[in-house]
Amino acid sequence: MPALTGVATAVRASPQPARGWAARVWMLVVVALGGCAVLPHHVPKYSSEALKDPQNTTLGRLVEQAAAGRPLSGVRLLASGDEAFESLIALADRAERTLDLQYYIVHQDDSTRLLMQHLRRAADRGVRVRLLVDDLNTAGEDQRFLRLARHGNIEVRLFNPFPGGRHAYWTRFLFVAYDIPRINHRMHNKLFVADDSIAIIGGRNLGDQYFVRDKYSNFIDLDVVAAGAVVPKLSASFDAFWNSKYAYPIAAIAGRSSDESRASDLPERAPAPGANWLAQDIDAQRLDLDWVPATVLADQPAKISTDAEPGEEATIADSISELMRSARHDLLIISAYFVPGEEGIALMRELRERGVKIRILTNSLASTDSPLVHNGYARYRKDLLKLGVELSEVRPRLGQKRPRFHPFRGSNASLHAKALVIDDSTVFIGSMNMDARSRHINSEVGLVIRDPEIARQVTSLFNDVNAEGAFHLSLAEPDDRIVWSSADGASGGPWTIDPQTTRWQRFLLHLVKPFAPEELL
Repeated sequence: MPALTGVATAVRASPQPARGWAARVWMLVVVALGGCAVLPHHVPKYSSEALKDPQNTTLGRLVEQAAAGRPLSGVRLLASGDEAFESLIALADRAERTLDLQYYIVHQDDSTRLLMQHLRRAADRGVRVRLLVDDLNTAGEDQRFLRLARHGNIEVRLFNPFPGGRHAYWTRFLFVAYDIPRINHRMHNKLFVADDSIAIIGGRNLGDQYFVRDKYSNFIDLDVVAAGAVVPKLSASFDAFWNSKYAYPIAAIAGRSSDESRASDLPERAPAPGANWLAQDIDAQRLDLDWVPATVLADQPAKISTDAEPGEEATIADSISELMRSARHDLLIISAYFVPGEEGIALMRELRERGVKIRILTNSLASTDSPLVHNGYARYRKDLLKLGVELSEVRPRLGQKRPRFHPFRGSNASLHAKALVIDDSTVFIGSMNMDARSRHINSEVGLVIRDPEIARQVTSLFNDVNAEGAFHLSLAEPDDRIVWSSADGASGGPWTIDPQTTRWQRFLLHLVKPFAPEELL
């Protein structure tokens, strides 16, 4: 999202009429380049579907046994990066027939290369692997995906791709400057499904930062292992995107694979992961999950279209709004990017007038990986505080006494999780941030879990970060100036400007503020 926000904002903010010779020359260059780069027509691809008889696999039989005929879903939170990464590898290594992966970002770093090695090993066993990647963040990576897709059991498709200039971000956007309305829509889903039996869904993309393996900066994030009733619906959502007209085989966009290969891409020696509860459970023929009522919320691929068919206009944002409106006494919001807009402020006001306690955890300016989005959020901080909302912002350095998200060690932290807890009993976890982009532009997916114990666990994670890793905001009288403080006092304070930021950072954000439309953030 951050990469697109900046470029799309710059393009939409450019003058509409071409005034002066420089503007005319620029427009001619854009038209000329754009005319040379269009998406291919009549692309050869075949439709495929999720496994229809998962009960004939080891994972399917295990889930069937654990569900015991109940129309429920087995769930378990994945809070730590290590646990999330090892669970993905556990499923890749134990799948027998199908692996379906759908991600907004697939970084080419150590953790992703290792996961791809395990996917190749699965394909060597005869497992069909389908990898669907949003094309925004794949600049310069075509050859890696082409080499992966050379395997007879692996297919890679790109969602809503860029037609030209594929080696760098700036050339990509230059080639589609005429087509920004289309390219602005992205597939933000994160989903991994093994044998249509066990899925992992939530906020994490694939990359070192999401699994707390980066030396410098890592994400606080949250996924869910899911089994049972919700998994066929998650697979159906995957199939809808995989078979949609917006998904292109990598070869149709990137051409042929080069002959070169790299040792780090090869699967000969994939290191074994550490001990993992999911791997141990599967090998011991048990499944330690909480079996609860759960519902899938999933946008349709047509959300990225400007001419959606009747019945396709509804988005999961509508369901999320209704969930929040249903709160009777408590609403907890965890969102990496939080831009409520006037509509969101009105909802917060309605809830507060009914006596609902509202707590929000989002990024501080010092911790965010998208300062422009933070600019949009900052416009509403005073309004939220005046309503009596409890507002907290993640610090770039976490406390060490409650290591629920460790090992962060000396690296900076940034919030990337997206979750809601309503009345200590209902939880939403997924890919959707509470901002205009997630509501109206990007496609999203998530789970609604109705269980007090899962609600307690998410609330506990919130409390841990809030106690030792967050700034707490309040208004000082008599001028309603925002004051930041830290509960443990370890980071100093209080502050009357965004803490742990430089004057230059704040100046630059103030400078670009008029050029960052809220609908793009």
